[in-house]
Amino acid sequence: MTDAARPPVPSSGRRSGTRRFDWPGLRADARAAIPDASLALLVTGLVFWWLWARIENGSSPSIRMMPPFEDASEYWWYWLCQAFGWSALLWAYITVAFGLLRSGARPPWRWLSAARVERWHRTTSLTTIGLMFLHMATFFGAELQTNFENQPMGELVRETLVKVFVPGGYATGTGRVAVLIGLLAFYLGIVLGLAFYVRQTTGSRLWRALHRFVIVVYVLSVWHTLLYGTNVWFDGSFRTLVWALQMPLAGLLLLRLLAPARPSERLRLRGPGRESRPLPLTARAAGRLAVLATIAGLAAVIASGADGGRPDHGHSSAGVWPERWVIWTGLLVLTLLLVAVAHRLRPSRPAGHSVAGSSRWSKG
Repeated sequence: MTDAARPPVPSSGRRSGTRRFDWPGLRADARAAIPDASLALLVTGLVFWWLWARIENGSSPSIRMMPPFEDASEYWWYWLCQAFGWSALLWAYITVAFGLLRSGARPPWRWLSAARVERWHRTTSLTTIGLMFLHMATFFGAELQTNFENQPMGELVRETLVKVFVPGGYATGTGRVAVLIGLLAFYLGIVLGLAFYVRQTTGSRLWRALHRFVIVVYVLSVWHTLLYGTNVWFDGSFRTLVWALQMPLAGLLLLRLLAPARPSERLRLRGPGRESRPLPLTARAAGRLAVLATIAGLAAVIASGADGGRPDHGHSSAGVWPERWVIWTGLLVLTLLLVAVAHRLRPSRPAGHSVAGSSRWSKG
């Protein structure tokens, strides 16, 4: 999300009467997202129908690992959960693409204005968060439907709430890692996505810096899908297609880093005032090299068709990797990085509404 089409951030601190959270802006964006969300629900319905049809005709790879689920009408909650998961990933893909277009070099098409791309980015972001929540809610329904005969309902509801909504609460099978990764993506997506609506408190510079970490949410979402999406469990053309679709997004990310919309973000040895900037230069160069390495890895996976997924023969599950402590360590590192960025870019609190304070905010 970007703030080009929004009113300027207050010049200093929090003025009297300024809201800490931009509820009017969120309500306006939510209303604007209604057509987008309606289309997303339609797509979810089509995916659900497609999954159901493949179960009914026996062509779904899911029933090779889960034979009891071959009765689609009995386990419809599960297949609805899968449908919401796929539509959420699709909308995440779309909103990330809009965000990269808005913050980087855009095609010279007159109809693709910055304000329009930004509006699309905000509405698709809200739709993505809603789809992710519905994905989790239907997973909750699927867990209740599968286990309701095994224990009292009250105890089952409490345990299922922990398994579905608490990171680390799902402790069996592949879900020990896959559900944990999915939950981290969901909660990080809420915090980093909705940070747009507190930018009047945090300042635009801090909001933009934190919002860049949304790309981590998308990576976690794809990882979660490849680990737990039952239609991509196996090596094969469909799994390779999922990887291939990431290539355009990686290319957009590289283009955004090489040609950012803001001149201050370009890779230059010296800033506008000719001052040396070794730390920002190193960080930006490392980011570009990381994206290049990612593109090379994607190309290798697409060319070989092998990414460590379960083989398409036999019914034995691959070992769960990585261990959960690796995920928690990564989350700790990410949290420390976010805290460091927030500390470095926190808005100053000058006494009174001085010109200096206004200048600091306007630099963004």
